[in-house]
Amino acid sequence: MMLSPEQPEHDLPWGQPGPQTFLDTVDVQSGSMPGELVHGEGKARSAHVPVLSREEKRRRRRATAKYRSAHASRERIRVVAFNVAFAELRKLLPTLPPDKKLSKIEILRLAICYISYLNHVLDL
Repeated sequence: MMLSPEQPEHDLPWGQPGPQTFLDTVDVQSGSMPGELVHGEGKARSAHVPVLSREEKRRRRRATAKYRSAHASRERIRVVAFNVAFAELRKLLPTLPPDKKLSKIEILRLAICYISYLNHVLDL
């Protein structure tokens, strides 16, 4: 193929597309080219899908019934383990009467006093 002075450059097979046609093909929201894969999903993201932040995704996931149910189950297990630990600590502390019901804060305060007493005994 010979170039002639009257042949416009855009008719050539290697001619560059104009800036408008190039910008029209780029997805401005995601910064990807046409047909380019985004996030490995196997499909290009459309400009109509809002991009969610990490916090928004977390909120949506936590709003599901399945997540709330699983969270409630984990919390019940945690509370049971916590209460068992307090019961075991309570058994190690001397009180009169021995079967007296104590609150959690009373158990902790009594444990602090008992540990201080044992340290004092060891120092003598």
